[in-house]
Order: sequence, then C-alpha cells, then structure tokens
Amino acid sequence: MRSTSDAELPGAHGTSRHERSVHLLERATGRLATAAIARMEDTLSWYRAMPAEQRSWVGLVIQAGIAAFVDWYRNADESRPTPTADVFGTAPRDLIRSISLQQTVEVVRVAIEVVEDNVEDVVGPDDVRDVREGVLRYSREVAFSAAHVYARYAEARGSWDARLEATVVDSLLRGEVDEDVRSRASALGWTAASGVVVIIGRPRPDDGTSADEIRRSARHAGYDVLTGGQGDRLVAVLGRVEDPMQAATAIVTHFGPGPVVVGPLVPDLVSAATSARPAVTGLLAAAGWPDAPRPVSAGALLPERALAGDQDALNDLVAELYVPIAEAGPVILETLAAYLETGASVEAAARLLFVHPNTVRYRLRRVTDVVGLTPTDPRDSYTLRLALSLGRMNPPVIE
Repeated sequence: MRSTSDAELPGAHGTSRHERSVHLLERATGRLATAAIARMEDTLSWYRAMPAEQRSWVGLVIQAGIAAFVDWYRNADESRPTPTADVFGTAPRDLIRSISLQQTVEVVRVAIEVVEDNVEDVVGPDDVRDVREGVLRYSREVAFSAAHVYARYAEARGSWDARLEATVVDSLLRGEVDEDVRSRASALGWTAASGVVVIIGRPRPDDGTSADEIRRSARHAGYDVLTGGQGDRLVAVLGRVEDPMQAATAIVTHFGPGPVVVGPLVPDLVSAATSARPAVTGLLAAAGWPDAPRPVSAGALLPERALAGDQDALNDLVAELYVPIAEAGPVILETLAAYLETGASVEAAARLLFVHPNTVRYRLRRVTDVVGLTPTDPRDSYTLRLALSLGRMNPPVIE
C-alpha cells in the first residue's frame, strides 16, 4: 500500500522513527477512514439502513477519531490528555439520538480493527508494535469518552423530559389540553387512546426517586404514564386502564406516607381534569377518614369531600344516593331514615314504623339493591345519612 520512497520520508534525514510513524499515519488518515467506512458498510446492517446524512455524520466521527489519534500519538511521550472531546465534537448532537451507545462502541471497534489491520502497511514492520499499543490505549479512552458523552446527554435529556412532563401534567390537571399538550405527551411516550385515570398522593420525603419508580412500575404493568410533582403532591396519570384501583395498586408503594386517592376512569387524556378534580379534593379531605384504605377511590371519599365544600361531591351524594332511593318509593326512603335515626336498630325502626322487623330488613336490602351501599355497614351508613340530610336540605325534583 505504501508508494512513498524512503528518501522522501523524514526518517531518511535523521528524524526519529516515532516522528516518521506520525508522518506516515498523517498521510494515511483519509485512506484509513475510507477503509473503516467501507467495512462498516459490509458488517453493520444498522449503518447501511441509516439515511445518507447520518452516515456522513458517522464518517465525520471516524475521520476525527483517526486524526485525533495521530495528534495524540505525536506527543504520547509527553503524557498529553487524550483529545477525545474532538472525536465527538465534529458531529451534530442529533447523532446521539440517531445511534445508541452500543452502536457507537461498534463504530469504535471497526475503526480499531481497520487501523490494526493496516498499520503495518502504513508504518512498516519495525514500528507496528508501538503504534498498535498506542491504538489500544487511545481506543480505550475513546470508548470511555463515548460513555461519558451519552451519560451526559441522558442526564440532560432526563432533566428536560422531567420538566416537560411536569408542564404536561400541570396542564392536564388544569384542564388546559390543546394540540401542543397532546403532542408533548406523545413525545414523552404517551400512546393510550382510552382508559385514563389520575392518582394523587404525597411524595416520599427521602430520595426524590418516587416519580422514576412510578414510571418503571406503571410501564412494567402495561400502562402509559405521565407523572410529576405539584408542590407537596405527587401526581400520576395512567393510560390504558380498565380497572382504576388495580392500576393504582401497581404504583401505590412509590408514594410517600398518607392517603393515595384515585380519580374516576375517563375516556381519554383530554378528560384527565375530570379525573383529577375529585382526586385532588379527595386528598385534601382524606384526613377525615383516617382508616381509609390505600389506595382509596375519590368516590369512596364523597362524604369527606362534601364536608370540605366540594360541590361536585355534594351533587353526587344527592344524585347517586338520595334520588335513586327516593325513586324506589317513599316507604324505602322512610324506612332508611327511621333505621338511621334510631341508631341503626332494626327493631327500633320497626316499632317506629309499626311494621315487622323482617319488613325493615327487606326494605334495607332494597336500598342496597338500588345504590350498592349496605345500611348495616358503619361506613355505608355514615355516607347514606349524609346523603339523606343533603337531599332533605335541597330536595331534588323526583319524577
């Protein structure tokens, strides 16, 4: 491969063998880069599949790497730092998005192999050992540098994604969902078209990794996820959900101490605020039910939310409980009222109504059939009593 005569080389006039090798390597830089690119075409399928522009970026990295090696090798005896920043500084930052760290290592490996295969033809047999040792030292530094570049990029990208995700979550909770918000959610990996639920709790006070762990667990369970902190609250928006409580159970351990409230299931991301509002008020009101399960649905906190002034909860208690019971018939409503007002005693209610205790039991079962709550259960009894009071205070029109 060498066509230059010995008389034309610096070494022929007293120049050291090291300088002669450097000179030969400089002259062969373009040829080595071309050979490396040709070998990548032959051996790396992902490289062949890349667009021409991106392949040219990789070529720039190869050329810069070989040139930087020659520059480093020229002064290697002076313990100069390896100029690895020059290797990756020649290509656009978009290249990091185009190829993975593993692929970058493959590029470095191919370039090393090409240099090693051709070094004897370039510098001759007398200097080949010294140059190959230099190549190995230098390639190790380049590999470390590549890992550092990717780690730095991942850290910056992670910080940017976290800020973007927090902005998207904030917009969803405020109900300000436009095409930009949906586009940003898609950029963060959101693909769900249905089944969305908002889950809210407190962050852990220790290591600040709650959001990362929620993402991992949610994705492992098959859900799309957007998460972020809002002051002293940690919010998770999950997609592809069929059962809200089951979805919440998959991530509940990553929240800090205290209640974790699950909003109702809504059809899409645009409706996320409809799930978020009851979850937010539920978190604020949950202190009124210290024995609430964890997670707890916002619907199960209707009494506490109503007492905290949540108008939606007030309306739901009347519409979902009082109205169906009243529509079941006046005797059902009268029997429930008597049972609650006599201290949840079937016998006392029967005496008050002048009916048999079994009649009271039958009518109470009708309440359960109509609204799904059991008057003999202490928690359900409390909810029904509040719904009864609210319905009496603001009597709805019963058709």
